Amino acid sequence: MKTKDEAILEIRGESIGLVTENSSSEERFQNQTIRPILKFQNDLFVEVFKNYATKQKGVFFTLTPEKKMNYIENAIQRDIKFRNSLKGIIIGMFTITEYKEYIQNSSNLNKRMMNLLMERLKNQLQLLED
Repeated sequence: MKTKDEAILEIRGESIGLVTENSSSEERFQNQTIRPILKFQNDLFVEVFKNYATKQKGVFFTLTPEKKMNYIENAIQRDIKFRNSLKGIIIGMFTITEYKEYIQNSSNLNKRMMNLLMERLKNQLQLLED
């Protein structure tokens, strides 16, 4: 029987992006852990964001594409409760080893996680329609 960590790594898939011996530990973590999780959890992130936008009086759905991109940025950067929820979805897919690495540099890794997630959502505006 597989351990939880083995199962997580198997369902998440391979590293996304180039990882070399010159890669910083943050870059390595981003490409080996964060990017595969964001890809794996993409459909969930889309639904979570649509639910968030609906609960915020649905204003998002009436905006122009440019303003929707700003809305996504503002929601993730300024709404701490929403941001923490998104972080939890990502951290919940960490192995124990990855979590131990994450807590060593959580501030910088949180920035990377949220920036990657913002870009991912912005690139999928059509999926965020009501």
